[in-house]
Amino acid sequence: MRSYNIAILKGDGIGPEIVEQAIKVLYKISDKYKINFNFNEAFIGGIAIDKYENPLPNETINICKNSDSVLLGAVGGNKWDNLSPNLRPEAGLLKIRKSLGLFANLRPAITFKPLISASPLKSSIVNHLDIMIVRELIGGIYFGNRKTYIDNNGITTAFDTEIYNYNEIYRIAKIAFDLAMKRNKKVCSVDKANILDSSRLWRKCIAETALEYPEVSL
Repeated sequence: MRSYNIAILKGDGIGPEIVEQAIKVLYKISDKYKINFNFNEAFIGGIAIDKYENPLPNETINICKNSDSVLLGAVGGNKWDNLSPNLRPEAGLLKIRKSLGLFANLRPAITFKPLISASPLKSSIVNHLDIMIVRELIGGIYFGNRKTYIDNNGITTAFDTEIYNYNEIYRIAKIAFDLAMKRNKKVCSVDKANILDSSRLWRKCIAETALEYPEVSL
């Protein structure tokens, strides 16, 4: 029997409810396909702050790195909103992404026929919708330098720095183009290249990567 180690990070809010249902699905898979899942629970986000005063304890990182997969719920809530940014639940989320090198987030947008009427968009627009959104996770503005300070005029001021290097963009581009080859062979890249240097680099890298995929329309 095949065996896999699964790190369970239930998190906060509705996270535990969702993860519990997902575990039930895994048990059904285990029964049907004779796969053994070993679940190891660890803490992230608000619950980790409450237990360890740290949104992502090292123990959690180690459990995740020694697992075949990680099942993560949700993090955060009003209870922890007034903490300093480095101690908020979301800091744990960013750190686990970085620690595990999880640079690509895949978000499918699919419509199901019985739910089309629930969309605020016209049915003619959302009917047969099937889009895979590929989002970069561990570069850019979330991980650049940031600061809030009082300027020379006594005005509270804040900045966030968006930094990308070519390799960071290239690896996410490869994910998008490889997925496109398995789907409808189309990629839509979204940037702000008319203003931002980081977006101009993004567009340059995407265009150069597209040359490796002549079958894909960019």
